[in-house]
Amino acid sequence: MLMSKVLGHKRDPWWREWPLALAILTLTLALLGKGWIATALDQPVMLVVWLVVICGVILTAAIAIVRHADELAHRLGEPAGTLLLTLAITGLEVCMVAFVMSTGEAKPTLARDTMFAVVMLVLNGFMGLALLLGGLRHREQSYNLQSANAFLLMILPLTVLGLILPNYTRATAGATLSTFQMVFLSLMSLGVYSVFLLVQNRRHRGFFMMPEAAGEPAAMEAHSARPTVYHAVMLGLYGLPLVLLAKQMAAPLDAMVLKLHAPLALGGFIMAFLVLVPESIAAIRAAQANRLQRSVNILLGSVLASIGLTIPLVIAVSLATGRTLVLGVDNTDTVMLLLTLVTSMLTFSLPRTNVLPGCVHLLLFGAYLMLLFDR
Repeated sequence: MLMSKVLGHKRDPWWREWPLALAILTLTLALLGKGWIATALDQPVMLVVWLVVICGVILTAAIAIVRHADELAHRLGEPAGTLLLTLAITGLEVCMVAFVMSTGEAKPTLARDTMFAVVMLVLNGFMGLALLLGGLRHREQSYNLQSANAFLLMILPLTVLGLILPNYTRATAGATLSTFQMVFLSLMSLGVYSVFLLVQNRRHRGFFMMPEAAGEPAAMEAHSARPTVYHAVMLGLYGLPLVLLAKQMAAPLDAMVLKLHAPLALGGFIMAFLVLVPESIAAIRAAQANRLQRSVNILLGSVLASIGLTIPLVIAVSLATGRTLVLGVDNTDTVMLLLTLVTSMLTFSLPRTNVLPGCVHLLLFGAYLMLLFDR
C-alpha cells in the first residue's frame, strides 16, 4: 500500500465509471422513446434540450475515454502512448461520422465539414490556446522541430488532395470525385499514414521525443493500479454506446439546423468539437507544464489521423451505400484552409515558440467562427 503511494499509483473506485452507465442509460432512453423524440423535433425548446443532453453525455464519456487512453499511454511511453491516445479519439470520431453518414437522410457534406472543422479547431483554436498559455507561463518553449515538420509534411498533401483538389477535377461535376479517383485517394491516404506510423514508431522515434527541461523535476502524477487489460476493455465499452448515441444525435441536429436557420456546416463542427475537446485539454495542460512536445504530438497527430483515416472510411461508406460524397470545400474555406496550413508551417519553422504565434492562430480561429455563421 505504502509502495503504491510512493510510486504514484492508486486503485480507482468502481463508481468512477459512472459516465459509462450514463451513456448506456441515455442510449436506452433514446431507443425506447423514439416517439417522444419525434414529437420533440417539432418543438424548438425540447429539440435544443434533447440535443444538449446527448452532446453532454457524449462529451462526458469522451473525457472518460481519454482518461483510460492516457493511462495506457503512460504505460506504453512515448511516442506510442500519445499515438494510442490520438487513435482512440480519432477512431471514435471516424466511426461517428461514418455511422451518421450511412443512416437516415443523405448527408453528402458531413465528412467534409467535420474534417475541415478538425483542422480549424486543432491547428487554430486548441493549438493557439496551448501556445498562448504555455508562452504566458514559460515565455518561450522548446520542442523537437523534426516532429512538427514530419506532421505537417503529411498533413499538407492529404488536406489539399482531400479537401481542395475535388473542386478542380473534371471527371465529375461539382466538388466530387469519380470512383477511380476516390479509390486512389483512399489508398494514398492509408499509404501515407502507414508510412508515417512506421517512421514515428520504428525508424525515427527520437523525432517525437524530447527530454524534460533541465532543472525541472518531473511532476509526480497519480496513476491507476488496475491492470492494463482493464483500461483496454473500458476503451471498447465506452466507444460502442457513444457511436450509437451519435446516430441518435443526427435527427435532432438536422432539425435544429433547419428550424434555427443555422449553417449546414454546424453539424460537422459540433461533432468535431465533442470528440476533440478531451484530448485537447490534455494537450493544453501539457503546454502549461512546459511539455510542448507532448502537445505537438497530440494536436498535430489528431489532425493527421483524422484526415488520414476519415477519408478512406467515408469513401468506403459512399461506395458501399451509393451515397454522394462531397469532399471539396468552397472558395472561402479554401482560403482559410491554405492560410491555416501556411501559418502552421511558419509557426513550427523555429525550434522555440512564444505567445505571438498563439495569438495569431486564435485570431484565425475567430475568423473561422465568423465565417461559419456569416458568409
